[in-house]
Amino acid sequence: MEQISSAAQVIISIIPIVGIVMGSVVIFFYLLWNHRRKTLLIKAGQFARDEFDLLSFSLLAGLLLSCVGVALTIFLAIIEGTNYALLGGLIPLSMGAGLLIYYGIKRGDRAS
Repeated sequence: MEQISSAAQVIISIIPIVGIVMGSVVIFFYLLWNHRRKTLLIKAGQFARDEFDLLSFSLLAGLLLSCVGVALTIFLAIIEGTNYALLGGLIPLSMGAGLLIYYGIKRGDRAS
């Protein structure tokens, strides 16, 4: 079996570090420029707060988490059997189910 050269090992270990640093820089500048934009809008008297639709978000996130949880649960049950690895699918499945239950309760409240 061939040995990986030390230069290749260094390059392979640097790639995730560079990705994390670049992602952090992008997030930093987004937050900075968004803050400056909001500050200028407030000074100009044109700032309007964005409305967040929690009901639609809970439906979307619940559906996505439930689908991912079901797929992971089935996959891990087939590959690993019933052990602690199955939690990798059961946790997102239960989170998705909780969000869907929340959506159902809040939607029922709105109809009444």
